[in-house]
Amino acid sequence: MKNSNIEHLTPKEIVSYLDKYVIDQDDAKKTIAVALRNRYRRMQLPEELQKDIVPKNILMIGSTGVGKTEIARRLAQMMQLPFIKVEASKYTEVGFVGRDVESMIRDLANIGLQLTRESENEKNREKIDQYVEDKILEKLLPPLPDGANEQKKEEYAHTLEKMRQKFRNGEMDDLKISIEMPPSSSISGMDDMLPPQMISVQESIVKVLGGVNKKGPVREITVKEAKKVLQNEASNFILDEDEIKALALEKVEKGSIVFIDEIDKIAVSSSSSSRQDPSKEGVQRDLLPIVEGSTVNTKIGMVKTDHILFIAAGAFHVSKPSDLLPELQGRFPLRVELNGLNEDVLYRILTEPENSLIKQYQALLGVEGMKLIFDDEALKAMAHYAFLANEKSEDIGARRLHTIIEKVLEDISFEADEYKGKEVVISSDDVTQKVADIVKDEDATNYIL
Repeated sequence: MKNSNIEHLTPKEIVSYLDKYVIDQDDAKKTIAVALRNRYRRMQLPEELQKDIVPKNILMIGSTGVGKTEIARRLAQMMQLPFIKVEASKYTEVGFVGRDVESMIRDLANIGLQLTRESENEKNREKIDQYVEDKILEKLLPPLPDGANEQKKEEYAHTLEKMRQKFRNGEMDDLKISIEMPPSSSISGMDDMLPPQMISVQESIVKVLGGVNKKGPVREITVKEAKKVLQNEASNFILDEDEIKALALEKVEKGSIVFIDEIDKIAVSSSSSSRQDPSKEGVQRDLLPIVEGSTVNTKIGMVKTDHILFIAAGAFHVSKPSDLLPELQGRFPLRVELNGLNEDVLYRILTEPENSLIKQYQALLGVEGMKLIFDDEALKAMAHYAFLANEKSEDIGARRLHTIIEKVLEDISFEADEYKGKEVVISSDDVTQKVADIVKDEDATNYIL
C-alpha cells in the first residue's frame, strides 16, 4: 500500500485490511476504523474547528487472546503511525517508586522520532548512499595532492570510476579499511528511565563530554561492514536533527495511538479494601490528565496529548468498567465488547489469516527440507481441543492454539532431520493421540495446555 494513499483509506478499506490478520470481532474493527477515519476528516476542517474536535477514545472489553491488541497493532503498522502498547498495571502513582504514567508519552515520542528518522532516511536514500560511497572510495583511493598535473588527474579520475563500478557491484565488500567508529556514550542508554529534567541534564553532560572527546576509536573493518557503520554518520550529516524532531512531534501529536492494556487491573470496586493501593486508583487519577489532554516534556519537545488516540482494553472478569473513576470512564466514550472464540472461529484463525499459524509452522519445518501438510479434519480437531481446553481451564483465546500445535508437532520438530525430502501429513488421529487425554484430564489441562 502506497504511503500517499494510506491516510485516504475509508473505514471499509481499513476493515478489509484487518480481516486479513484478525478473524471475527467485526464490531471492534468498525469502531477503530471509524475513529481513524475521523482523524483524517478532522484534518480537512478549518483550524479553529479542528482544535475543538477531540478523538473518541475506545474501551475494548474482552478476554485475553481474542484479538484486542492485534487489531490496534496491525492498524498502526498499516498506517505507519507511532504506536505503543503499555500495561496499566506496571505504573505507580506519582510519589511512589516505579514508572509514572507520563513515561508512556516519552516512550511514544522516542518511537515517533525513530519512525520519522527511518522515513526521512528513506526519502534521502540516494544522498546517503552517495555519501557512504564517496567516504569509502576516499579511504581506498586517497585524493591527489593540490599540485598534481592534468595527466595525473585524468588517471586518478579513470581509476576512481573503475573502483566506483566495482564498489557498486559488491566486488570490494571483503576489502579491509580503517574507519573511525562513532563515539559511544555510556549515558545514552538511560534515557527511558529518567524524568525529563534529568534527561536535559544528561544531554548537557553528553555535549560537554562530546566537546572534549568527539572522536571515536579507529578500527579496521570490511567494506561491507563500513557501509552499515557510515549509514548513521551520513544520516546525521545530511538530515537536520531539529527538522526531524519537529516532524516527529507533529506525527506524535496528530497521528499516534496509545494502547493501554490491562486497564481492568487498576479498577477498584467500591467494596474493595485496597482503595489506597498506589498502583490502582492513584494511577487512574494520574492517567486522567494524559487522556484528557495535557503537555508532557519529552526528548522531541513538549507533546500535547489532546489529539492522541487512546485505546484501553481489559478482560473485566473481576471488576467492571463502572469501577473505573467516573471521569476516566467519560474519557473512553466508545465501548466495544469482543466476542469469545468458538470452534468455528478457532478453525478460521488456523487457516484464514495472511500468515496463519499453519503457514508459519509449514515454513519453519520447510527449512529442514520436509513438506508439512495438515489434513482439514486435523485442523478441526485442533480447534475443537483448543476450545475444550479453554472451557475447562482459564480461557486464553487463540493463544491456546499455539500450545496445541506445539504438542502435536513436538516429535516431528525434534526428529525433523529424519524427514528431509519427505511429505508429512498430520491427520485428526495424530491430533487426538497427542492431546485428547490431556484435555480430558482437567489437572493435566491446567498444567500442560
